[in-house]
Amino acid sequence: MARLGKQYSDGDVIFREGDTGTCMFVIQKGEVEVFVESDGHELILRKIGANDFFGEMALFEHETRTASARAVGPTHVLTIDKKNFLAGVHEDPSLAFRIVKTMSHRIRNLTDRLAKYEEDI
Repeated sequence: MARLGKQYSDGDVIFREGDTGTCMFVIQKGEVEVFVESDGHELILRKIGANDFFGEMALFEHETRTASARAVGPTHVLTIDKKNFLAGVHEDPSLAFRIVKTMSHRIRNLTDRLAKYEEDI
């Protein structure tokens, strides 16, 4: 039986900062690092695993990706475009709340990390 989605190997880049985003991703198996590059250095924003999602901002904004994502070890992900996302929200409105809750948590975490960084300078 064919499996939906795409398989990535360790270190494979799923998307790069600056790419145009048209979908979000759900990790079925494995782990993903989300990172940004600045002055030749990488800053890992988060590591996420199975059943988590990333790249969701592309569904809400018509902007380029603000970070890059790569597989950590063998990783299998599903892609969800805006049409399928909206159909899922129509079927289960709590899906939208869960996405917003996760996005809020991520913003709070990054804000806390930035504040700590500023204290250390």
